[in-house]
Amino acid sequence: MGSAPSTPRRGEGFSPETAEYLIGTFIGDKSFPLSSEFWQKLLELPIHVQWPSDRVQQACELLAKNNGQTRHLAKILFHMACSLQESMSSSGVPPFVYEKAVNAVYISSVFLKHLIESFQGDYVELHLSLDDNETIPMDVLGDQKIENFVMRNVLNFIALVDVSADTYVLHLELLNFMIIAMSTQLLCGPSPSPHDVNPFLDAAMAQESSLVCSVVRRLLLNFITRSGVPFSRASYSVFYEGSQSSVLQRVGSAAANIVLLPFSYLVSTRGDGSRNPLSDSSLHVLLVLIHHHKCVVSEDYSATENNKETQYFSDNPYCKALEHAVDCELDRVDVEGNAHCGQLVKLPFASLFDTLGICLADEAAVLLLYSLLQGNSAFLEYVLVRTDMDTLLMPILEALYNAPRKTANQIYMLLIILLILSQDSSFNASIHKLILTGVPWYKERLLHQTSLGSLLVIILIRTVQYNLSKLRDVYLHTTCLATLANMAPHVHRLSAYASQRLVSLFDMLSRKYNKLADRRDNKLHNEKGNLIEGNTLIEDMSTELHIYTDFLRLVLEIINAILTYALPRNPEVVYAIMHRQEVFQPFKNHPRFSELLENIYTVLDFFNSRMDAQRVGGDWSVKEVLQVIIVNCRSWRGDGMKMFTQLRFTYEQESHPEEFFIPYVWQLVLSRWGFTFNPAAINLFPIDLPTDSVENGVVGNTLQNGDFDKPEYQLDP
Repeated sequence: MGSAPSTPRRGEGFSPETAEYLIGTFIGDKSFPLSSEFWQKLLELPIHVQWPSDRVQQACELLAKNNGQTRHLAKILFHMACSLQESMSSSGVPPFVYEKAVNAVYISSVFLKHLIESFQGDYVELHLSLDDNETIPMDVLGDQKIENFVMRNVLNFIALVDVSADTYVLHLELLNFMIIAMSTQLLCGPSPSPHDVNPFLDAAMAQESSLVCSVVRRLLLNFITRSGVPFSRASYSVFYEGSQSSVLQRVGSAAANIVLLPFSYLVSTRGDGSRNPLSDSSLHVLLVLIHHHKCVVSEDYSATENNKETQYFSDNPYCKALEHAVDCELDRVDVEGNAHCGQLVKLPFASLFDTLGICLADEAAVLLLYSLLQGNSAFLEYVLVRTDMDTLLMPILEALYNAPRKTANQIYMLLIILLILSQDSSFNASIHKLILTGVPWYKERLLHQTSLGSLLVIILIRTVQYNLSKLRDVYLHTTCLATLANMAPHVHRLSAYASQRLVSLFDMLSRKYNKLADRRDNKLHNEKGNLIEGNTLIEDMSTELHIYTDFLRLVLEIINAILTYALPRNPEVVYAIMHRQEVFQPFKNHPRFSELLENIYTVLDFFNSRMDAQRVGGDWSVKEVLQVIIVNCRSWRGDGMKMFTQLRFTYEQESHPEEFFIPYVWQLVLSRWGFTFNPAAINLFPIDLPTDSVENGVVGNTLQNGDFDKPEYQLDP
């Protein structure tokens, strides 16, 4: 078969021809067994040799053609897992062991990504199984599938090996590998199906609970600690040798120049100095893991005649681990008596809270906060007892203030977070006690010495107004008003501006309502001859009118709750409804509003009579009117007020949240990850395809096996 080229000793240079040959052999049509010395030579390639991206593309295409015969992808993945095992040995690990492991991870990532995104047909075939006659070194695989063996070792390394100057590169590349390996989910439809093929995700879900808990903890600690890229030449001398465009000059990945393959093939060069590669990648991996739902089929044998197949979702161990995470500072027992398999995830809730407050400008961090508040009662309780609630609320409110620059999904997540928090009465009371010296990002008005609660009311009302003019989304409206309704009975010293905005909200909705009612009435009058088309349009307008009726009633409920339960503490609200009392008059006899308006007019009559009793002559200043209101608030007893049941809205996640969250998570990952992914292969969510003519999402010529230049020497399989 010919002789093998001698491998240069470490520190000596590999010739480009040797490197070209090794990659050419890997992607060629000759199969090399797992025990061949070829694999070690391949993994010992130096990291400073590079290829242009078109050569990388050609190499990927050729491996895709030959992989079914050679099974070289499965074999490089096997050696990657073995390299990780070697990197986790208890004795001191020399740097070249990490270097070899990084090479294995990087080569695997590049070729695996191409195979996933360029598949054709209904089934993703990665040929991850080995031939029956394959001799496995030391029988390390056992009865495991390759994907299970790989994911177990990847997750073990991530969970058990600390991030240090020596291991940072490998940690980062393993997280990137996991995103690539799990990206088979992009090929699936928006609703999980029993026919979905996600071998690496399924393998991750099959790991023992202790490892799952350790992985969740490590990923969250990576997010919290936000370890920077180590720029120490001493620690990373191997990555500096012989390369001006060194790996550490490319913050996007510490393996940018590794093994002939330019990192620009996977990661764009755009950068954000405020971003943290390891923290961001850890968060993305965690979000994919906790929101995965595997649809499985079981046979229902309860049927008397024919067996009936039923579909259900298997439990997600990562989601359960996150839901049962506890504060390591308290180290509390499970007082609810819930039985948990394996260990609990113990986290520093204080550090997690502070980190979330810093990172909520990132949409992925918002989704993590939602996942914690919605699923983990211990973390929700911790958040609710914090006295510095502005740490979380201020970035949330600033993001809502800048709603035109946010995605609709991000706005939803932010509003749901506020709704979840508003379900707690102590939260609603405490936010009015926290006084803000200023709100520099609020440009329309100088907000000085405003309570956090007042700012929350202002921003929620502003969001409703934005939604009315731009998004016109009923769910968004309802969520904003539901949060305000939960807050209303606990309002304390609402600011003058917030009170004015609340009454103005009713005025704005009433004008929309009246305009819509007039249009419908005109249509009824003008469309008598065109019954079909006219009736359809009128029905649509009637439906919209009914929605606005519900909104108006909800705003009246909010005002009514403040006046019923918190009037003495809110003179500015009384002033605002007195100042604009004419806006309520047209609805006084409306059947949906009359009972609520009776209470409002009881308040108006009480304070108007007190004003008239003290009126001497001439105009009153705002300060004088407000002073009369403050004095008479003390004598207010609520006589004549009808008591209504307090509105209390709670958030419940839909029965099939995966149909929203799985596509949403991957949209976040692709938008922030920097990796390009063939848009023609994505079925998980709609995507605009590029206008250029692309066949199967890949540009380039197909190759024959002989197209790769090889030296005259060969390696024996």
